[in-house]
Amino acid sequence: MQSTTLSHSRAVGWSSPLPRELDSPTTLVLAFGAPSYAEDPPGHDGPFGQLRAAFPRSHIVGCSTAGEIHGTSIRDESLAIAIARFERTPLRTAFEPVCRETSFETAVRLGRSLAGEALRGVFVLTDGQDVNGSRFVEGLRSVLGDVPISGGLAGDGTRFKETWVVADGAPRRGAACAVGLYGNAIQLGHGSKGGWDKFGPERRITRARENVLYELDGRPALDLYKTYLGELASGMPATALLFPLAIRLSREGAEQVVRTVLAYSDESKSLTFAGDMPEGAFAQLMRANFDRLVDAASHATVAAVRAPGAGAAIPSLCIAVSCVGRRLVLGERAEEETEAVAELLPGCAVTGFYAYGEISPNGLGDCGLHNQTMTLTTLAER
Repeated sequence: MQSTTLSHSRAVGWSSPLPRELDSPTTLVLAFGAPSYAEDPPGHDGPFGQLRAAFPRSHIVGCSTAGEIHGTSIRDESLAIAIARFERTPLRTAFEPVCRETSFETAVRLGRSLAGEALRGVFVLTDGQDVNGSRFVEGLRSVLGDVPISGGLAGDGTRFKETWVVADGAPRRGAACAVGLYGNAIQLGHGSKGGWDKFGPERRITRARENVLYELDGRPALDLYKTYLGELASGMPATALLFPLAIRLSREGAEQVVRTVLAYSDESKSLTFAGDMPEGAFAQLMRANFDRLVDAASHATVAAVRAPGAGAAIPSLCIAVSCVGRRLVLGERAEEETEAVAELLPGCAVTGFYAYGEISPNGLGDCGLHNQTMTLTTLAER
């Protein structure tokens, strides 16, 4: 397996010449870019056209971001590119249009396109705004069973308006894409950790519909959030990322998921989250602990290296998907979490992006939608 990374910016162009010699039917090209790259010129003039020309036989996927990860650096208004040429790992890609109402059905179609006895893992990217991430992951799992699934929801900075996914080598709005990796040579590792602290009372979700939350303890959800945000409420939904919710199905249950706000409605006093908010479950506000957020990136790296599917081979490529909320909280310290990843993976190419949601196996082996985590996928061949 050969892998390399490079970048593109409007001011400089490509950081190094495109390695055309890596083009093959078993080459994966990942492109994570600023939302402005959706306006790619037609033909071969723009960066995506140049990628298609340089890698006509390869599988090109990617999405818009809330920040691009280039090794240990975090940038805006750029493209983060990773190219991995596998020697003994067949690849297959699938693309589908997606919207919130059809999230489950779209994922089922993607899963069916990739399903097969030799399938060892799936990397998936989807629209970050008009999607129900929980239902999307459920749709994939309903077809793929225990096949590891990782990836994320596309971002749009802190604007929360429009996102795109690379389908057929070009940016497309309202789309989802997935890559299947096949055969016994591929070794995949996964890790996902948060590092947030819970505070305040635990409240019951008294009214919700799928990923739209209306009431907590009978009180309008938006009013509750605005109370905690205070002066920051004028910056919603971005500032709501500073206070995610920890969700448990019962007060006795130890397992939890974290959910962040994508949108809100003053009219219905509701909040729209990246994943489902089940009625009757319990929710508790969370806030940042700077040191624990950075430590979580290290713990996620260790988990990925030790994952059952990671094998003994040294990872050649690491795909990091971190939550936009983490970047907002960490601010100038955000690169500390990418540095923590790179420090534990010497010699491994690192690429990735800041997302509106992360998809990864959890500690129990099941795949799910996460928020406010650093999620890693490592790839190597035997």
